[in-house]
This record gives sequence, structure tokens and C-alpha cells, in this order.
Amino acid sequence: MSTTTATISRERIAELTARESDRLNERTAGSGRMYERAKVPLAAGVASSYQVRDPWPLYLERGDGPRVWDVDGNELWDFHNGFGSMVQGHAHPVIGKAIGDRYGSGTHFAAPTEDAIIVAEELARRFQLPKWRYTNSGSESTMDAIRIARAMTGRDDVLKIFGSYHGHHDTVMVSIGIEYDKIGPHDAPVSLPYGGGIPQSTVDHVFAVHFNDAESMERRIVALDREGRKPACVIMEAAMMNLGVVLPEDGYLQAVRDITQRHGVVLIFDEVKTGICIAAGGAVERFGVQPDMVTLAKALGGGLPTGAIGMSEEVAKVVEDGTVYQVGTYNGNPLGMAATRASLLEVMTPDAYAHLERLNDRIVSGCEAVIDEFGLPGYAVGVGSKGCVTFSTQKVIDYETFKANQDAELCDLAWLYNANRGIFMTPGREEEWTLSVTHTDEAIDAYVACFREMASDLTA
Repeated sequence: MSTTTATISRERIAELTARESDRLNERTAGSGRMYERAKVPLAAGVASSYQVRDPWPLYLERGDGPRVWDVDGNELWDFHNGFGSMVQGHAHPVIGKAIGDRYGSGTHFAAPTEDAIIVAEELARRFQLPKWRYTNSGSESTMDAIRIARAMTGRDDVLKIFGSYHGHHDTVMVSIGIEYDKIGPHDAPVSLPYGGGIPQSTVDHVFAVHFNDAESMERRIVALDREGRKPACVIMEAAMMNLGVVLPEDGYLQAVRDITQRHGVVLIFDEVKTGICIAAGGAVERFGVQPDMVTLAKALGGGLPTGAIGMSEEVAKVVEDGTVYQVGTYNGNPLGMAATRASLLEVMTPDAYAHLERLNDRIVSGCEAVIDEFGLPGYAVGVGSKGCVTFSTQKVIDYETFKANQDAELCDLAWLYNANRGIFMTPGREEEWTLSVTHTDEAIDAYVACFREMASDLTA
């Protein structure tokens, strides 16, 4: 974080935003035309609400390694990587060969295959959890994990971290994206649905606490227990809270582990966005804290929709004895398992993680140098393949500090600068970059150069 912060006028941000918006619209006229076509059969012209952008989204045509091309032929370094799913890079030949070889032997049976065993053995080794089941997405992974925890404990209520996203099933679509003045008291923040269609009866089973405050979590668990509502589980993003990148403070994760063990609450690490991306064994490896369950998806399948749930022996009993029906027609799909096996054993190797660490150190230090040079309000932070620039003069440690200090206008401007200079980033203000094993120093230099150009224009 810069020690001397430049004064950046809101008028200058607005001026640059208008200029960059006009440039992007001119560069992406083909996407505009495709949007006019898409919005007839597709609701809002997209396949997911997170793809919406005004006046139109960027429609992509293809990807290769660290690059993507949109329908206008614009070539971009991909730091979006499918919301962090493509840490292997696009069209990786090793994964492509595995999929091709599997295709000729059949793509779906709804029956187990050897690859499912091999993948589970590797995940057990990486995450130190002995029992595994498969799903097809992060939402399915967290949904099933919560159901398993409820069955094991015989309790219905759930405790989550305020502001964390755990997928799109009703139970976890609570206490996300809430305005700062509606958060409520720190020790007992409100439970509010994230959008329409979520029953109030479901919301009433979900409680939230703030990240990086273990003492507050314990107070909430004790208070709920007194009401006869001890939570079945705590579900949390452990390696980082995805508000950009908010890292756990020293000792926080171990404190949470101690608290949940002391109170008999199942601890679920949601590593859908981080599990394969920040270390071979995710937060379990990186921080040395062992939860009762881990949920995986996104990068797990190397580009195919694959998820997984890791469990301790004790937790897995309620699945193995038939108490919980953890089911899904496409769970352990042969194509997904072939891609996952190749990714885990041949692509996401120790050398790959060393490469990601080196590149991330380089991009973080490069952005920090720009922040110091121009006195920007903010700081750079990264872990594994993940990182971001947080536009805040105060360190963000949880949802409260994020909402109090987030500079949404600067975030929007940064996205436009990137898009107009060959850098593809996630569209959300809370999102971060994800590097892939195919990224190079050239890609890092391009990102930092773009950031420097914006900083120079802002302070001119």
C-alpha cells in the first residue's frame, strides 16, 4: 500500500470511463450484434446472470493456452480463466488427449470407472481426507456437503461467512452482496436472501459471521446453542475470501478449527475456487489446517464440469450407510474423470505450482511498484495463481471493511482499461485474476503495463 496517496478526482475517473467505454464498444461491435441475436432465445442474452454486462457482454470464440479471442477477432491475455476454472490453460494438449482417448471408449455409463478411483486416491493424498464423492459443479458440492453435515449432526442450521458465495442453491444464497448500511451488528449480522425466489423458511436456517474474527464466531455458536439452534456446520472459504483476495489472518483458520471441534460443529472448507489453484492440496496444504470436509469444482475438471466432496471417515459414514443419498446421474462421468486424472497427475505438478508462484510474485510486485510510483489508493495481494489490486487505503479483512472501502468506480475503470488493451478479466468488482500454467512473463508484463497506463492517466 502506498504511503503517499494521490488525490484522484471523481471527474477524471468519469472522463476516462466514458472514453474507455466508447473505445470498447467500437472494438466489440460484433459482440453487440451477437447480443441482439442472443437476447431473443437467451434470457438477457447470456447463459448465466454473472455474464451480464451493459451494453453487451463480450462473446468469446476460442481459447488457446493463456489467450482467448472474441467474436470481433480481438486477442486477449486471459486472466479471467472462466472464473478461475482454467488454471491449466485453454485446450491443454495433455487434457485434450485424455478426453479424446476416453471418447472412443464411451462417454457416459452412470457406473463407476477406474479413473474415478485414481482421482479419489490422488485427492485423498493431496487433501488428507480419506473419503470422496463426485458432483458436477461447485453448487452441487456445497449443497451435498451441507446435507451430509446436517444428517451427521441431526441439526438443520448453517453458519457461513458473511459475504461469501458458495454456489446458487437456496441455503447458501444468503448474506451476500448486501449494502453496507444493511449488514447489521458485527456479532450478529443479518440473514438476507441474495435475489428473489429464495424461501424465507430457508433463510431462517442460515446465520452469518464475519471473516477473520474467530472470537465472534464462537460467541455466535454459543448464542445459537442456547436457543437450541447449534449449527450443523460452518462453511467457509478458507484459503481466501473472494472479495478480490482477502487472506486469513495468522492463526485464524486454526482458531476456527479449534472452535468447531470444541462445539461439535462440522467444518467445511469451500475450496471450489481455490482447491487446485493455490496449492496441490489447497488451503489444507497451504495453511496446515484440516477440516472435516472439502468441496471442490471449477479447476478440478480441467475445463469439464466436475466437482468433488472430501470427507473424514466419521463424516463419510452417513453416506456409506445410506443415511444420505448423495446422487447424480453424471457424478464421476468418464469424460470428466479422464480430464481430471490427466490434470492432476500430468499438468498440475510441483513444477506447475512453482511456475504459478513465480509469476504471481512477479505480477504482485509489479502492481505494487505502480501503486508506489503513482500513489494510488490500494495494494496488491496474491496467493498461488490468484491475486488482485484492491482499491482501498485500508486493509480489507472481511465483508464489512470491503463494503466500507471498495472503490467501485476505479474497479469498473480498471476492467475497461484491461479489455481495451488485450487483458480479459472477470466482470465483477469483487473478482481477481487467475493465472494459468501456460501464462508467461510476457503476459505478466502486459498486465502490469496496462495497470501503469491507467495509473498514469489517472494522475496526469
